[in-house]
Amino acid sequence: MVVSVEETARWCQALIGPSDAIPSLEDCLAAIPDLDSLGSLPAGTRVLVRGDTDVVVAGDGTISNDVRLRSLVETLTYGGRRGWVQLVYGHRGRDPEMSLEPVARHLESLIPADVRGNQPVAFVGEWLNDETGEVLDEAARQVDALSPGTIAVLENTRRYQIERSLWKATADEIEGLKDRLASYVNSVADRLGRVHINEGFAASNRDLSSTLVPLGSEQVALGRYVDDQLRRYVTRARQADLVVFSGIKINKLDDLEQILRRGTVKLVIAAGGLALALKKAAAIEAGDDFGLGLASDPTQEKIFIPPERIEQATRMYRRGVEAGIEFVLPIDFLLGNGLASETIPAAEAQFDIGPATIINQADAIDGFLEFHRQKTASGEGPAIVFHNGVFGLFEEEAFECGTREFIGQLRRLTEGGVEVYVGGGEGGTALGRYGQPDWVTHCFTAGGTILKALGSEPIPFLKALYLKMQGH
Repeated sequence: MVVSVEETARWCQALIGPSDAIPSLEDCLAAIPDLDSLGSLPAGTRVLVRGDTDVVVAGDGTISNDVRLRSLVETLTYGGRRGWVQLVYGHRGRDPEMSLEPVARHLESLIPADVRGNQPVAFVGEWLNDETGEVLDEAARQVDALSPGTIAVLENTRRYQIERSLWKATADEIEGLKDRLASYVNSVADRLGRVHINEGFAASNRDLSSTLVPLGSEQVALGRYVDDQLRRYVTRARQADLVVFSGIKINKLDDLEQILRRGTVKLVIAAGGLALALKKAAAIEAGDDFGLGLASDPTQEKIFIPPERIEQATRMYRRGVEAGIEFVLPIDFLLGNGLASETIPAAEAQFDIGPATIINQADAIDGFLEFHRQKTASGEGPAIVFHNGVFGLFEEEAFECGTREFIGQLRRLTEGGVEVYVGGGEGGTALGRYGQPDWVTHCFTAGGTILKALGSEPIPFLKALYLKMQGH
């Protein structure tokens, strides 16, 4: 199967264009095959496994936090037992010089020798011509020489600029890229493999390895881990009655706005910069004002909240209140001197929520537990919570109290029968520091992916797989 230049252009236009024709995540999952759909592939079949390989490698080449690599084990074992030649590919961070060779070595320690055909995990270094989009001859020869059951890791996909060419591409730019992109999709299919498995749960950007490779594939599927995460846990988190949103990044307002649009949320507990914007919005709606302190200073790039974000927060707050959503916002803050204040002076910034806010949040959890009891008694099932982020500069002991105390509230919720989902990232780090895994129903390993999944825009790799199954 050869994909034409125009087919490639149409595919890419669909990927970057409006998603009106893409159904809900749940409907997308119903249309996308799972790993068992590939069970009859014969030994020796070359299978591309888009992995979650973005791990931190120490100076000595070791990987201590390997949870993302362990997420590949079940799928690679499934393929290894069937004698497939599995080519794992993915990225590490955004630095093109970061190599995936340590990933190959670590996977070798995770995958039993008999599963990988009693062969070491191979490593394929430079494999792509960035200018033409074609797989290099030497890389193709290396892949051709792999015996059935072998697992190989390809070098960092982000070593090549083409990998990110769809991140911010416009329709006009696609026209200029289409020849190179068509060359890429056909060369990958012809020289590497025509079966694509997505096992890169955290890989939620429009990387070509996730979104264009399926176009040239004869068969596609979700890997075991991604499939389980999406079908069992993400679909439940999407039904959250309570969302806890916090953090320094003001662009999280976009994520919260998308989540609120879905219409399931009854209660929002907010902290951090996002809460400051909502606090300002609440004051505006009440005909009052609230000073943001240094967060209103454009020179403070990390915490600055621009006017357009205040407008967005005001719009969100107004619509939320009209829809019956309750917003629990901070009523006091810890300033840089460690003292609590109900206001933030012009030359100050907030570093954590204050003691009155901690009490207020606990009261809100009391009320939510009562809501849960009523919901359960009515036969609707348990209430659901989604928690994302941390409440302050929790890395410093002086400003960890708000985050630490709320991790305890998550335990209360879980013990009360509520389903509690933590979005990974800093929230997951805080759970590991102040709590235990069984204090929540599930903690995700990919914060950015979860935020996209809970909104109304489809995750790019799911959009691509859905388009493939619709015959695009």
